[in-house]
Amino acid sequence: MERLLKGYARFTSEVYPREKSIYDQHVAEQHPIALVITCSDSRVIPEQILQCTPGDIFLCRNPGNMVPPYGELLGGVSATIEYAVLALEVRNIVILGHSDCGAMKGVLRPELTTDMPTVSSWLRHGDAARRITRENYQNLAEEKMLEVLTAENVLAQIENLRTHPSVAARLARGQMDLHAWTFHLKTGKLHAFDVDRGRFLELDGSTLPRATPKPRRVVTV
Repeated sequence: MERLLKGYARFTSEVYPREKSIYDQHVAEQHPIALVITCSDSRVIPEQILQCTPGDIFLCRNPGNMVPPYGELLGGVSATIEYAVLALEVRNIVILGHSDCGAMKGVLRPELTTDMPTVSSWLRHGDAARRITRENYQNLAEEKMLEVLTAENVLAQIENLRTHPSVAARLARGQMDLHAWTFHLKTGKLHAFDVDRGRFLELDGSTLPRATPKPRRVVTV
């Protein structure tokens, strides 16, 4: 805790004065670029990875960067999505998974969380990703299977995200982009799913692959 207190002291004496003009812009309102749903893991810091300043991203953390299907669990994640879309009008939502994820290890091997009933229940939101991984990548070593599961889970949560009415409505109008990303701790690299190519690509800082389904019109109005 002493380290945290020293950090706060440095923030008040150096960081806040340096960035006060940015904070002043957001005293009364916020207009984030994106909602980022990522894992609770202490090693994953989206603001640092993306070099954001205050007000840039609306952040939601939970074990395994899960998105419960709409109506199944009307809790904090669902409320955050709804508020971000309807109140803050974000046009981008990022699901950000990462390597060496403890939650993904629990999804891959449910016996690891038998003594943690709440965690075990939460990780059931990764069941689809586990089934996809187990049935389609049977010959992989466990470490590689965990990597595949992490990517499949991000895509599974994108599908769950689309069940939320606020998101579904914006997608149908072509007014929202969804992004499925994985962060690799050993390299510091981000990979993003490209819906047109059907695979993950390394982000190069210039092009932005998207996981957004194409907008549709049932009736032209």
